[in-house]
Amino acid sequence: MMYGMSTGGGRQDHEYADALPQRAVRGRSTQTNPGNRYESVRLHVLGEYWDHRAAEGEQPQQTPTVVYTDKTKSILNRLDPDASPDIPFEWSLNPYRGCEHGCVYCYARPDHERLGLSCGLDFETKIVAKTEAPVLLRKELAGPKWQPMTIAMAGVTDVYQPIERELRITRGCLEVMAECRQPVAIVTKSRLVLRDLDLLTELARYRAVRVAVSLTTLDHDLSMKMEPRAASPKHRLETIRRLSEAGVPVVLMTAPIIPGLNDRELPALLRAGSDAGAKTAGYVFLRLPWQLKALFEDWLSREFPDRAGHVLSLLRQSHEGKLYDATPGVRQRGTGPIAEQVRDVFKLFTRKHHLDEKLPPMSGEHFRRPSLNGQMGLFADREMNGPASDI
Repeated sequence: MMYGMSTGGGRQDHEYADALPQRAVRGRSTQTNPGNRYESVRLHVLGEYWDHRAAEGEQPQQTPTVVYTDKTKSILNRLDPDASPDIPFEWSLNPYRGCEHGCVYCYARPDHERLGLSCGLDFETKIVAKTEAPVLLRKELAGPKWQPMTIAMAGVTDVYQPIERELRITRGCLEVMAECRQPVAIVTKSRLVLRDLDLLTELARYRAVRVAVSLTTLDHDLSMKMEPRAASPKHRLETIRRLSEAGVPVVLMTAPIIPGLNDRELPALLRAGSDAGAKTAGYVFLRLPWQLKALFEDWLSREFPDRAGHVLSLLRQSHEGKLYDATPGVRQRGTGPIAEQVRDVFKLFTRKHHLDEKLPPMSGEHFRRPSLNGQMGLFADREMNGPASDI
């Protein structure tokens, strides 16, 4: 069951919260809610409608973030390695569903449709918070069957999105992990991760943590359009620097690469990340599953009308005529000459900037199983602990 509250704009009743905005929305990357693929009746509002209203002189409105509490009964998600062989982890933990960062390209947007919501504006304004996550995590790590495999935070959200500053769910989960010395890999584009530097450095003592910082562009204006509520490129580089100086291994994630939009920045991104202290790097080609194609096309045509057709053409050239191919092994890299060029540039400049080596595997050797009263179990010896998976 989910209970609703709102932030940043006063209390909102559900009827208002479910309505489409009547004016252009300020501070959000998407302006519309595409139809839900699970619903038989769909309502689409074309971007041209908002352009027309803006031309009439209407000022953008603010749409508040509505947070729902999810009373989930479990918190760790196991991925099927046979179904997703290109995903480098087996376990994930998502304290939230939806993400206030509002990145227009986010492949996780269609996941919101499972909640009966839209992958558009709903995804970045209606956030589901799993407030019991730290308690549930303690219970699952205390179970006799748990082996200290690496847990990825997260797969379908950013665990340090703005609402985390208030709710502190990610902080609570990391407190449990630091206590247990449970290996964890974090992916974020927020400098809020620095708030938890005390826990991250404690985990780093046992080779049980790494943080991947996503750096998509060095162009502040482009970042504001693509990722309106995420940290600026300058702040992300500062985050890499401070994490690295504290002894926390950092992966630079240049993701997603969008041909015709940010692909030419790849050498500069890798150089900047290396100079800031990243130890290795990765990249992912733009992924557009399900309704995200239409959402991205609408955003592209409104923000970059002069090059929208060219970008879409390059994407189709990279997916055998389609905007996206969901085949594992292809969905993150693409195919054809454009994708190969991105791959070759990445290899060349990771080697040039010493980002082409893998980090040492994370270790579960020091894992200590917790008891449910908050004290360490007396039986947490090594024979119960297997090595952690690498990520």
